[in-house]
Amino acid sequence: MANWSEIELKEFRKRVEAKLGLLEERIAEYRELTQPIPPENAIGRVSRMDAINNRSVNEAALRTAERQKVELLRALERLNDQKFGLCHGCGERIPIGRILLVPGATRCVACAI
Repeated sequence: MANWSEIELKEFRKRVEAKLGLLEERIAEYRELTQPIPPENAIGRVSRMDAINNRSVNEAALRTAERQKVELLRALERLNDQKFGLCHGCGERIPIGRILLVPGATRCVACAI
């Protein structure tokens, strides 16, 4: 496990679980904001166009949040893997700061560029 200490692993798990909680809240909000706009809702043509535009922006944000959730869940699964924290590019240990900042990271900064 790339020589991670128990403290580092616990901190990582704690941060990922906290991020997952926030993402769940955001996903629920985005799902609410992306509900179809009923045609019987008399909001005017320009307002309806704004609402449709806002809905598509929120749909993109929803897809991003759902993708982040998948990456975080994968990171938690990898936590038990012997190769957790090792760069998939060069095989070197990914710095704990990068892992904590970007839990889904599977490459060190040099290989990610």
